[in-house]
Amino acid sequence: MKNIRIEINLEVFDTISDLPSSIQTLMNKAHEARENAYAPYSQFKVGAALQLDTGEIILGNNQENAAYPSGLCAERVAIFHAGATHPNATITTMAISAKSLKNKVTSPVAPCGACRQVLAEYEVKQNAFMAIYFMGESGKIVKSNSIKDLLPLIFDSTFL
Repeated sequence: MKNIRIEINLEVFDTISDLPSSIQTLMNKAHEARENAYAPYSQFKVGAALQLDTGEIILGNNQENAAYPSGLCAERVAIFHAGATHPNATITTMAISAKSLKNKVTSPVAPCGACRQVLAEYEVKQNAFMAIYFMGESGKIVKSNSIKDLLPLIFDSTFL
């Protein structure tokens, strides 16, 4: 029997002010996007901001629907928008911010499984890693240098 060792490397920042200034700007854009989320059912708002290699920032927020769960997460809204409007651009960085209207979220909120799969697809498609920063509405921020740190055994087109 052979064992496989998987290492996950994450950085943790105590506050937004500890982030590089460009990432602070991106996270603040994620906060702004979060406030415009349509989340009447879950009362859980998420915002995402993507930095493209062109310098453009693309925003997304979760969009819920009465035919729950047919809405879409903030991360996928932003990524699909970038893919539709900037198909040749590379996503270099993503910032994610989450907030509950029921209680204060002070722990970092990572992307859900479906969003991790989409992030994996786009990293493979663009043949470049994207840094992912995520947080609650306040508190610590976690940085992943690639989706492979959050989804180490990715499923991609090489299996098809």
